[in-house]
Amino acid sequence: MTDTPTRTPPHARVLVTGGAGFIGSHLCARLVTDGARVTVLDDFSTGSRDNLLGLDVAVVEGSTSDPSLAARLVGETDLVVHLASTVGVGRVMRNRMRTLENGAHGVMTVMDAAAPGRVPVVFASTSEVYGDAETMPLAEDDVLRVGPSSTDRWGYAAAKVFGEFIALAQHRERGSPAMALRFFNTVGPRQAGRYGMVLPRFVGAALAGTPLLVHGDGTQRRCFTAVSDAVEAMARLIAAPAAWGQVVNVGGQAEISILDLARMVLEETGSAAPLRFVPHAEVFGPSFSDIRRRVPDVTRLAHLTGFRPATPVRESLRRVIAAMRG
Repeated sequence: MTDTPTRTPPHARVLVTGGAGFIGSHLCARLVTDGARVTVLDDFSTGSRDNLLGLDVAVVEGSTSDPSLAARLVGETDLVVHLASTVGVGRVMRNRMRTLENGAHGVMTVMDAAAPGRVPVVFASTSEVYGDAETMPLAEDDVLRVGPSSTDRWGYAAAKVFGEFIALAQHRERGSPAMALRFFNTVGPRQAGRYGMVLPRFVGAALAGTPLLVHGDGTQRRCFTAVSDAVEAMARLIAAPAAWGQVVNVGGQAEISILDLARMVLEETGSAAPLRFVPHAEVFGPSFSDIRRRVPDVTRLAHLTGFRPATPVRESLRRVIAAMRG
């Protein structure tokens, strides 16, 4: 269902942590269009000021782990969207402690700051929390199968699970509105390939005529969500009273293998760049564990908002190509 977009409620002031990042900057544009006064809190470890060019937003450089800064900014706002997080599998694997701090300490600091004034908080979680689940589609109340602590990537998932528990405790115990959104692979303009995101990485290689590096055998399958659909889902959920206190999947449902995605990139760019298969261990180290499939169940999202992300992967790809070509 993709009926007429719902405008974000007229929150006078919205704080977006990680707002200079990929999803955050698109959300900020939507909020400004809807008439909100937006403040961005970002440490610019992965976000870029360029993503906010032309947007009427206030920008504060700093960390969500700073209690005094969080308290001041949250105390001046009517809604918090907490997107700040470590980005990309590669960074997660290389920055284990920072990943855990961002995922656990940051959300706790934001929730503590929001509780006294009962400021609503939207917490951005991830499909990584489903771990190595084999039964598809993945629903919010499924048992989570986060892998062993000896496998580095699961630290990110564990931190996000912790964040979800904090968000729900905030809502139920403190009486301060909160929700957790599990984002599946989200794609679109302004996403950076340097952090390992597959689509911009493939497009960048295709446009440069260099090999598209396919990790593993390429048969692993994913569902990609247009960032425009992800932002629409967020706006509708914020406006839905029944969504507060919930965990909600946000993702497209059309599967594609990574190998087929690479071939689609070559087709759409007209590139003659070769494909090269690279073992996961060579890219991420011996402790890496890959996931074969991830398919979201978006029944809850549709029930709460009347909306299902439905932008085709090919259309998202064309938008990325156009943006990267300039």
